[in-house]
Amino acid sequence: MEYDYIIVQSVLTNERGKHGPIHIRPLPGQDPYDENMYVQCSKTMSNNYPVGTKFRIKAKIVYPENKRPFISTHYTWAFDIVED
Repeated sequence: MEYDYIIVQSVLTNERGKHGPIHIRPLPGQDPYDENMYVQCSKTMSNNYPVGTKFRIKAKIVYPENKRPFISTHYTWAFDIVED
């Protein structure tokens, strides 16, 4: 699968098995990027910006065997802050 540009947002979550309370998820309406998927990305996005910040990233869906699909972008790739 090729990479797409999508809009994601930092959110607070207490889901079991996740590291830390702040995670990145895609905004709704960006099929096939479902808003319930998590994003594997640079920790800078969750650590250095307030919860609720929106970012534009280049990403793709990863389908690991016997696990839940997730969205991935390389942690060294640039991202843009999206203003409301």
